Amino acid sequence: MAKKVVATLKTSTGKDWAKVIKAVKSPKTGAYSFKEEMVPVDKVQEVLARK
Repeated sequence: MAKKVVATLKTSTGKDWAKVIKAVKSPKTGAYSFKEEMVPVDKVQEVLARK
């Protein structure tokens, strides 16, 4: 399944997307987890600014 995603991103339209990975702290345990999102390149700053 991962190969299909990588192959899709190598097309000419795939270059318009970015993968955003954020560390999120759990309020219960205090441990960090990571959330991944695929967003258009022009929306990256908006995604990073929101909580």
